[in-house]
Amino acid sequence: MNYVSYGGQRLEYSVRSDGARSAKIAIHVEPDGRVLVDAPEAAEQADIRNAVQKRARWIFTQVEEARSRFQHVRQKEYVSGEEILYLGRRYVLKVIRDTEGRQPVKLRGNRLEVTCRTGAPAIVRASVRAWYRVKGRDYFDRRLAFWEQRLSWISARPPFRMQEMEKRWGSCASHGEIVLNPHLIKAPQECIDYVILHELVHLKHHNHGPEFWATLSAADPDWERKKQRLDADVERLMAE
Repeated sequence: MNYVSYGGQRLEYSVRSDGARSAKIAIHVEPDGRVLVDAPEAAEQADIRNAVQKRARWIFTQVEEARSRFQHVRQKEYVSGEEILYLGRRYVLKVIRDTEGRQPVKLRGNRLEVTCRTGAPAIVRASVRAWYRVKGRDYFDRRLAFWEQRLSWISARPPFRMQEMEKRWGSCASHGEIVLNPHLIKAPQECIDYVILHELVHLKHHNHGPEFWATLSAADPDWERKKQRLDADVERLMAE
């Protein structure tokens, strides 16, 4: 494990080796508070530790700000009147008690109606989560099909699955499988496209070197704005 110390405290950080990086060691604090360090493959561990420690004060300040944002987000109680996010739009949760409801979750106007026998929050939560997964599976598949037709290095749509991840929106396995976080279905459509495109670029470039960013920018010159929009709302999107 790698740790940086400051003021009697320690923070864990992860090192990502980048074969395309020449000499500079880059330090990032993600919106969720993770500390990531990109370093050349040939970098000595001592040099990485020194570079991180030199920026310890900045790192701790950024991590504290990230954590404080999460503290202000209320956990959902899954009762009528709460906000529900879907494709970047806000809906109002309406819990309906009905023993014969044939469609347990339905969008109706500006409401997401959840019908169940007791209205117990645990049951409502399970219904909403299941609905998100169904919607996410269908929508993500359509967007993968969209990008499949537009990216020259993709000859066939890659397999994908959904998996809840605390700190990531998506990933691309070495064998080509795309993994997407079902919470992503709450985000605006352009932000979902950014995440999917990011992972698809990894099918061509398996690191975050200059060629990766150049390919991403060629496919979507506006990706940075979309990423910033997604990062700015990560706390609400991840909240349950």
